[in-house]
Amino acid sequence: MLEELFTHLTDVTVWHWLALGLLLFGIEMMTGTFDLLMISIAAWTTAVFAWLAPDSLTNWQGQVLFFGAASVALFVLGRTVLSGMRKTTPEHPTLNKRMDSLVGQRGVAASDFSVAGQGRVKIGDTVWGAETVDGSEVIHNGDVVVVEGTRMNTALVRRSA
Repeated sequence: MLEELFTHLTDVTVWHWLALGLLLFGIEMMTGTFDLLMISIAAWTTAVFAWLAPDSLTNWQGQVLFFGAASVALFVLGRTVLSGMRKTTPEHPTLNKRMDSLVGQRGVAASDFSVAGQGRVKIGDTVWGAETVDGSEVIHNGDVVVVEGTRMNTALVRRSA
């Protein structure tokens, strides 16, 4: 009985393989595992095989065998050769981190720094709160400074040489 079902399915099998590939691709879009993508490609490849191969090879046993071999081959290919496609691309290190993007930039002291080493610097068109890196350096209004680091929303600066 099962053999009769499979024999009947081979009459319109190209559409069945295309539908199976589309179903697997849809599930892959929901899960994002990349593995079902390879198996859906194997189903689509089997549809092409069933359409183009001679009738002697496209009985249901030949199609299932081709699908199994293509699935295993593409699965292994996806896990080894194409494994770099699975990795997420890291964002730019300072994207949406405004304070981190200040490191290395030059600015001008917008005020005299206090004895404790705190003051304000203008970098670009923005004035930022700042502290000297070591706390002992004297920075006066108008001195050119370089941002060495950040702490919270404060720039850590030193006088430029």
